[in-house]
Amino acid sequence: MDRIRGLASLFWREVAKFGTVGGVAFVIDNGLYWYLIHGPMSGSEVKARFVSAGVATIFAWLANRYWTFRHRRGSNVARELIMFVLINVVGMGIAAGCVAIAKYGFDVNEPQPLFLVGIFGTVLATLVRFLAYRFWVFNVELDAEPEFSQDQELVHPHRAEQAGAAAAAATAGSPADRAARDDDAVGRSTAGQ
Repeated sequence: MDRIRGLASLFWREVAKFGTVGGVAFVIDNGLYWYLIHGPMSGSEVKARFVSAGVATIFAWLANRYWTFRHRRGSNVARELIMFVLINVVGMGIAAGCVAIAKYGFDVNEPQPLFLVGIFGTVLATLVRFLAYRFWVFNVELDAEPEFSQDQELVHPHRAEQAGAAAAAATAGSPADRAARDDDAVGRSTAGQ
């Protein structure tokens, strides 16, 4: 039960910090996007979404690395940065893809509806990013702490099955082997009396 409480507490603290970073990145992303589609990139809404998302991504990388997940960042900064960028490219693709579907698939050309579609895409991409950051990018301490080591089972259930099979194999054996282990355990416990 303590493990569940610990995981829940850790999860909600990270969600709150990630939400704060995300909120600021959201304002940066959408504020810049609004400016771009009404000014220098008018008529290039999809490209504008990539530019605004790119600027917001740089901010989010710094804030998540040094605040949200600071206790779980790894020593391999290059690995984290590459993973972060790859996940954000997927996120930008989700956000820009929503705008592209609205603009080219449904022939929406007005800035306001495209802006709202961009917000929807950003929210969807944010959900994907949080899960990816938590389980793949910033996961060093989570893996290292025994009380949280099984948290990875949520995204890698086959590892739990492998660990369970290994534990079962260690305790298995013939009845004679089990009896010998039990006798050894009894012998050790009575030897200390």
